Amino acid sequence: MPQKPQATKIFLNIEKIQGMLPHRYPFLFVDRVLELKKGKSIIALKNVTCNEPFFQGHFPRIKIMPGVLIIEAIAQTGGVLLYDSLPEPETKLVFLSKINNAKFRCPVVPGDQLILEIELLKLKKNFACINGKAFVDDQIVAEADIMASIMNLEELHG
Repeated sequence: MPQKPQATKIFLNIEKIQGMLPHRYPFLFVDRVLELKKGKSIIALKNVTCNEPFFQGHFPRIKIMPGVLIIEAIAQTGGVLLYDSLPEPETKLVFLSKINNAKFRCPVVPGDQLILEIELLKLKKNFACINGKAFVDDQIVAEADIMASIMNLEELHG
């Protein structure tokens, strides 16, 4: 008798992710966190469905997830790691400030599950650097080095 596949362990569900990130539908690209090592690394997933709003225009006949949105998924996953690693994260805003060495290796299509693996390379008071990779079925589909700025929320309103 075939064995039933085991469910993927959930470390952080969507409600906890929304408690950390400011993003909301249709611009939230992290569905679940599978592993989180404070100040070190994170593994998360994004289910790519045929109902994604961007597929209406990219490309209607041959649906391909835009590369910039894969990078956004990597950056948001890095954001979860950073918010978990910062003191007083509720007083901070983390936002993308630089992308280096972005590479896109394979198209991502409806039905794919992006596995996002992020490593924290550097964390300072006002910025952080991460390396991120996106996989589908153990095949790397995209990667990038990303720098994030870290700002105190009160600076935005002052």
